[in-house]
Amino acid sequence: MNKAISFQTILGADGSPAFVVVPYAEFVSRFEQAGDLVPHAVVELVIEQGLTPVKAWRTHLKLTQGAMGERMGISQSAYAQLEASSKLRKSSREKIAKAMGITEQQLDV
Repeated sequence: MNKAISFQTILGADGSPAFVVVPYAEFVSRFEQAGDLVPHAVVELVIEQGLTPVKAWRTHLKLTQGAMGERMGISQSAYAQLEASSKLRKSSREKIAKAMGITEQQLDV
């Protein structure tokens, strides 16, 4: 069973709740649990614009293909081929995720 969380609510000038303060340990615990979440903007790029998850993440992170190639130690054109693929090898997914600073699971959009 989950234990109760001790938190403080800070009211705004109009008297309605404006902020919540939680103990740091609780924040860290919750933040770690959310580590594999995918931002709505990334999901939107995949669904609405039909981008591959890799391209959606790169776009969201405001990285160029050249920058990704540099991070991975490959050419821009080699990276572009990976980005366009709908079926990546596990090793490629791992390298791409590491270069983006995300988990491999976050590429499963």
